[in-house]
Amino acid sequence: MKKTIFIFAALIVALLSLFQLSKYSVIAGDQRIEWVIAIVAITFFIIGIYLNKKSLRQKELPKGQIDKRKIELLGISPREYEVLLLLSEGLSNKEIGERLFVSESTVKTHVSNLLLKLDAKRRTQALQKAKEFQIIPF
Repeated sequence: MKKTIFIFAALIVALLSLFQLSKYSVIAGDQRIEWVIAIVAITFFIIGIYLNKKSLRQKELPKGQIDKRKIELLGISPREYEVLLLLSEGLSNKEIGERLFVSESTVKTHVSNLLLKLDAKRRTQALQKAKEFQIIPF
């Protein structure tokens, strides 16, 4: 988190420095305003390409491997994860309750928590996001 804040702070400082430089160059009459705008645009274009390539270099897990770190980041409890796995098998709340030896209302609570944590409106959307996050096998 500190690294991200530092990067954005550095970008803001760089932007302000470029604006000040362009202001002084326009006042001094050394450069035409079009050149200054072009230099600022090209600079941020290059920074954008660099940041994009850097973010694409992040390691991805091999297909089929579960990202346990992502489960922790989402705050999914072990019991909620069990419910999610059973949801991925296509079981109803009643069937999940019977398998886990809990009431149907408890299962509904776990499903509701999962929908919130995965930012989903429906069970199918939650399963789709879980597959994207690589937290359930597919």
